[in-house]
Amino acid sequence: MPSFTSTLALALALCSSAVLASPIAAPQVTAAPDIAKRATTCTFSGSNGASLASKSKASCSTIVLSAVAVPSGVTLDLTGLTKGTHVIFEGTTTFGYKEWAGPLVSVSGTNIVVTGASGSILNGDGSRWWDGDGSNSGKTKPKFFYAHDLLGTSSITGITIQNSPVQVFSIDGSVGLTITDATIDNTDGDTDDLAANTDCFDIGDSSDITITGAKCYNQDDCVAINSGTSIIISGATCSGGHGLSIGSVGGRTDNTVDDVTFENCVVEDSDNGVRIKTISGDTGTVKGVTYKDITLTNIAKYGIVIEQDYENGSPTGTPTTGVPITDLTIDGVTGTVASTGTDIYILCGSGSCSSWTWESVDITGGKTSSKCENIPTGASCTG
Repeated sequence: MPSFTSTLALALALCSSAVLASPIAAPQVTAAPDIAKRATTCTFSGSNGASLASKSKASCSTIVLSAVAVPSGVTLDLTGLTKGTHVIFEGTTTFGYKEWAGPLVSVSGTNIVVTGASGSILNGDGSRWWDGDGSNSGKTKPKFFYAHDLLGTSSITGITIQNSPVQVFSIDGSVGLTITDATIDNTDGDTDDLAANTDCFDIGDSSDITITGAKCYNQDDCVAINSGTSIIISGATCSGGHGLSIGSVGGRTDNTVDDVTFENCVVEDSDNGVRIKTISGDTGTVKGVTYKDITLTNIAKYGIVIEQDYENGSPTGTPTTGVPITDLTIDGVTGTVASTGTDIYILCGSGSCSSWTWESVDITGGKTSSKCENIPTGASCTG
C-alpha cells in the first residue's frame, strides 16, 4: 500500500503535467490603425458629391471631385483636411444659385495638395449674380475659393475658374502656400460692365506665399495684398482689371506688408499697371516691396500709381502719413498708357515715402501728372 507521501508526490506530478499540457492563451494584441482606410482614393460626383466629400474627407487620402454639382447656398467644404490629403478636381464643377456670401469652395489643412486635372473647370456661372454692383450693393454674391489656413507645404496647381460672381481666391492665415498655373477667366463679365470686384487673388495675414504663372482676366485687382510677409508673384498675366496692387493697407487687425516681390509679369488692357494704395487716416507699414520687369500694355488710367489717400474705395486727394511706404523698388517697369491716362502718379504724405529705388522705368503714351506730391529722392512722375 503506497504511503501518504508517495501518493501526494504522484498527485503533484499529475497536476504539473496537466498544466504543462494545457494550451497557453495568446497575448492580447492591440489592433493596428486601419491604414488602408487613410490610403483610400475616394471619388465623389453629382448633386450629392459635395455633402459626401465633406462627410468622408477625414478618411480619404485622395479626394477626387468628378463633375460635382454643388447645391445652392452650400460650400464645398474641404476644411480641416487630414495632413497630406490630395484633392483632385475633374470635369466641370458647378454651383447652384442663391444670394449669399459664400464661399463656394473652402480648403484648409497642412501639406494639402489641390490639383486641377487636365480640362477641368470650376464654373461659377457668375452671370446669374452680375448686376454691375459687385460686392458693394445689389445682389449678395458669393466669394469663390477660400484658401484659408493652408499650412506646411500646401499647393494649388492647375486650377481653372470661370465666371466668378465676385472675388475669386481669398488667401488668409496661410503659411507656405504655393499656387501654380491658376487660370481665372471672367471675360464674360466685361459685357455691359456687369461683373465687378472680381479680384483674382486677395492676400491677407499670410506669409511665404508664392503665386507663379497665373492668368487673370477680370474686372478688379489681379493681385491685392492687404497684409502679409514674404510673398512672391511671378510670371503672371493680368488683363482687364486694376493691376498688381498693394492694398488697400490700413483698417484691419494686420496692417503690415513686408518683403513682397512682383516679377516678370504682364499687365494689359487694365485700368492700372503697378498700384500701391494706403488708407487715409489709418496706420500700418508697407516696406520691402519690389516690382521688377513688369510689362504694361494699353493701360487706361495709371501706369504706376502710388497714393496715401485712399478712402471708401476712392482717393481723397489729401495724403496722410500713417502708413509709410519705405524700401520700395521699381525696376524695369515699362510699357504704354492710353492717351487719356496718366503715366505715373505719386501722392505721398510729408516724409512718409522714403528709401525708394527707381530704375529703368519707361512708361509712355499717357499724360504727365501735375498733381504729384512729396516724391521721394530718385523717383519721378515722368515716364
